[in-house]
Amino acid sequence: MAIAVCTTTGTREEARAIARACVEARLVACAHLDEIESCFFWDGAMQEEREVRVMLKTIEESYDAVVDMIQKHHSYEEPAIYAFKIDVGSASYLQWILDNSCGA
Repeated sequence: MAIAVCTTTGTREEARAIARACVEARLVACAHLDEIESCFFWDGAMQEEREVRVMLKTIEESYDAVVDMIQKHHSYEEPAIYAFKIDVGSASYLQWILDNSCGA
């Protein structure tokens, strides 16, 4: 099944490094990067930061390897890493994700 794995980073450079590493390793078919504003509780206080969200399209079987790759390139003490199932999509697009997410 196709999934979208998400994380956030503090810089576009770090987000790009995670995205490129995952795509080059053929763990994900593609990655989207977009700038967001985050509001969260950390170190005993509310924080507000600009971040870059990374959405990686892959398959469930590659999830653990994608998490390992994210953690390898991530600078956060506790990076947000979570996934959504892609239940519905065009058959050809979902096949493209499958064909390009199985590792090199």
